[in-house]
Amino acid sequence: LLDLGREQGLGLRDLQSDLASQVGIEGQKHDPLAAATQRAVVPLRPLGLPFSAIELDDKNKAQQAVEMAGCLVQYPDASSLCVGVGNAAYAGAFLYIAGSFGSNELVIHTPGDLDFSRAHRARIEVQMAGETLRWIAPLEWAQEPRISSQALPQSTTVARARLAGFADSGAINVASRPQKDFRGWLWRDGRCFAADATDTATCLKRAFLSVRVPIDRFKGVANGAWPPAQLSEATVRVEVLPPGDGAPLFDSDTQGASLPFSWNALTQLLLPGERLTVRATHSAKPIIELVGVQDTPPAPRWIERLLRALPLEAAPINASVNDTIITSLGRYDIALTGDPRSVDARVADVASRVLWFVAAMLGSIALAWLALELRIIRRITLLTKRAATVSSSVRAADDLARIDLSDLRGSDELGVLARGLQDLVRKVNEDVKREQIRADQEKDTWHAVGHEIMSPLQSLMVLHANANDPSHRYISRMQQAVKVLYGHASPSEALQSASVQIGAFDLNGFLNAVSQNAQSIGVNGVVYHAAHENMLVRADEYALEDSIGHVLNNAQRHRRVGSPITITLEPTATDITVCIHNEGTGIAPERLHSIFEYGESEASAEASASQRGQGLFVAKTYLAKMGGTISAHNEREGVAFRLTLLRALTPREPSFRR
Repeated sequence: LLDLGREQGLGLRDLQSDLASQVGIEGQKHDPLAAATQRAVVPLRPLGLPFSAIELDDKNKAQQAVEMAGCLVQYPDASSLCVGVGNAAYAGAFLYIAGSFGSNELVIHTPGDLDFSRAHRARIEVQMAGETLRWIAPLEWAQEPRISSQALPQSTTVARARLAGFADSGAINVASRPQKDFRGWLWRDGRCFAADATDTATCLKRAFLSVRVPIDRFKGVANGAWPPAQLSEATVRVEVLPPGDGAPLFDSDTQGASLPFSWNALTQLLLPGERLTVRATHSAKPIIELVGVQDTPPAPRWIERLLRALPLEAAPINASVNDTIITSLGRYDIALTGDPRSVDARVADVASRVLWFVAAMLGSIALAWLALELRIIRRITLLTKRAATVSSSVRAADDLARIDLSDLRGSDELGVLARGLQDLVRKVNEDVKREQIRADQEKDTWHAVGHEIMSPLQSLMVLHANANDPSHRYISRMQQAVKVLYGHASPSEALQSASVQIGAFDLNGFLNAVSQNAQSIGVNGVVYHAAHENMLVRADEYALEDSIGHVLNNAQRHRRVGSPITITLEPTATDITVCIHNEGTGIAPERLHSIFEYGESEASAEASASQRGQGLFVAKTYLAKMGGTISAHNEREGVAFRLTLLRALTPREPSFRR
């Protein structure tokens, strides 16, 4: 129950005060629907307060009392008002009115002025048992000023003022006197409601009203019969009027007000089968009894039996909660009971509503799966198996023409895919056969070319049999090149499959011989800056000389006319770098790596027959087989090719000659 109160934004004191008001006022009933909507029905009806009286002279105490009582009615303009009576007859037959509203600068009534309309005033009307009581209370100074009333200004800023109550039963004259038991006070804050208020007209400040109205009908009522039975039918209207005949600053009959919390509001929070009972501790008759509304029709009983048959792992639920609340009127027992069958009924109701939908959904899923299985998934499985067969046949170089996909063709996406795969298989099979024929033809061509070249080379080798003859070395290189290409289908495949004989030799003497013999291959002006010590490297002499020769030919084509081609060494602890530099135009940055690819060339159309872009590819391939690298770099005055080789520990007898 306390949890329910906290959900409504209330505390224990709110529940206590509301209980006191419900218990203390016999016969006061509220429509559950009206209580659930929390909208006040004008005019207001007084409630029973949980204490005997309100201390009117202290604003903080009065404000705290009405807030703790939970009796404030909230209005749309942020105003609020509480109307009630004390819970004991000995405190006096008074009606207490307290609340707040927004007001501009207050106008104080001048003592002796019989026209109350010149100042702010409160008008109170109480209707009870066919009788109407009215009071008019102008706003006066809280203390009598020491100056004369004629010099007292009417409009001024006040923080606290008094309300003098006159019986509004006729015209006000010089004999009219305020009622002695009528007491009222008004406090006004110094801050504006709105933060953006800039002038007096828009600056409304909160005013707190606290009034005690005497009710003669309540006098003489015994404490046991308090509050009077007539209070349940009483209505109250409170108005705060400005000077003149303008609209009231506050009217308790304003529509759209929100009532304070009521026990009947809990009816909408109770589930079907739940019952809330409030009774006095020593009484068997309940004071308040609320029952949850059954808003749904009963579910089929077979669904309820099915739900009860389901196993529950949790412990049995206690369907009853009891508590005791102590108020100023006594002790009251509160019991909240629930029927576990109501939970099953609501679950069964939800289950019965979605049962056919779930059954239809499951049936649709089954039919859709069956259609997919028969129409699509089976064909996808066959297509996957045959695609795997195509892949294995391509890797095994089998005849692809034997793979047939005609039974999977159709008008849908799978049929189009099968038809495309069949056409692709046929096209690949034709291309494979055509490539095999071309490879055989090229192999036969290379065999014939190699045979025709080897014959004159053998004759030249006999004429230059002396190993000291420089021509002998170049004839040997030509024979090696023919042997590399002999028997392969393409030059790139032949170069990549060629083997090299790696050994250790002096790179310094080797480059000295290469620079002196460079003119034999048409490269003049090669300058080698020899080192002062032996530079042992691990490489193949013929492959390395062939690689350097291709780099020199490339430098010859791109160097500036008359400029030298320089060769230098850059040794490190683990390798030696041969740097071949020529002066001329640099290489485009995006081509620094692609110039070493097979077929990459910048030759013109006239020279394309003799320059096929194989030289730098040969150099890169040979150096890679020898564990070295080659790279090109643009420098300020030209291009430098850097060939890096690994150092060797022991030399061998060199075979090169000048």
